[in-house]
Amino acid sequence: TGTVLVDPSHTPQYFKNILQDKIVEGKDPCNLKKACKNSVEIEGAIAAHIRDGAALCKFLHWLDITAPTGKVSEVDAVSYLEQCRQETGELKDLSFDTISGSGPNGAIVHYRVNNESNRILQSGELYLVDSGGQYLDGTTDVTRTVLIDGASPPETAVEAFTLVLKGHIGLATARFPEKTDGVQLDALARAPLWAGGLDFDHGTGHGVGSYLSVHEGPQRISKGGTQPLMPGMIVSNEPGYYQKGEFGIRIENLQFVTPAEKIKTGERLMMGFEVLTLAPIDKRLIDASMLSSQEIEWLNNYHQHVLDTLSPLLKSETLIWLQQSCSPL
Repeated sequence: TGTVLVDPSHTPQYFKNILQDKIVEGKDPCNLKKACKNSVEIEGAIAAHIRDGAALCKFLHWLDITAPTGKVSEVDAVSYLEQCRQETGELKDLSFDTISGSGPNGAIVHYRVNNESNRILQSGELYLVDSGGQYLDGTTDVTRTVLIDGASPPETAVEAFTLVLKGHIGLATARFPEKTDGVQLDALARAPLWAGGLDFDHGTGHGVGSYLSVHEGPQRISKGGTQPLMPGMIVSNEPGYYQKGEFGIRIENLQFVTPAEKIKTGERLMMGFEVLTLAPIDKRLIDASMLSSQEIEWLNNYHQHVLDTLSPLLKSETLIWLQQSCSPL
């Protein structure tokens, strides 16, 4: 007797076979409530990203010093990054297996290093690291693409990195009315790449849980993201570009949707985003001549926020590195 609500996009076929005629298909009513974080969850996410950002900066500083020696492998980098997070004393687990791709391996979007594919990071190459931590107060997911110092990067890589950055900034600074969905916002992150004849074959953003799944729906910023964004939703902002056999580029921050508000003399209330992730973006890979004054202002303001927030948590040498990494463009 009775019926069972089943979300066809999440329910295993096994249960559909058992329930059969009792099924009423519909969306899981819990998902949307879970996706819209309350004030305590947002405060927790902010705290988790500060903690995680300090750990990531310690790793990036170590990488900047150590990788040019030619003695750091992709596996070594994975191990040290996890160690940095473990040293916070708060890490419960990694959000997912770290993507640690140097040179051509960085062009493999969902690359997972193993003993056969492991390679040494080499000067002049790009290194892509996509990682995250699970903490009781929040879940993190961050990607940075950095230059292994000692040689100049290819001009094509600098141009592509700057186009990816322009797309990242375009989405980060978006203002949009209620009922705007991920499909509409997806193009903002792709437009600079499209203008250069480039694109990427993955979604621009996914929802993120609160000490839960690092990929959480129903919101997505992608060509298939039909769920309207709502205040409190956490989403990733991760445009990229991948040149097969050469390098991969991705810049990923997490950000949450802010409540709709009036904009000066505007007629309609607009929502926006507030960035959670705290880590410098590698200025060595940026062609400043390709950025507008507004884009440069955003980057400088973001870096100042990173520096102001993380400085109290970092020791002398890493703090000096962060000050240099966050200096104005």
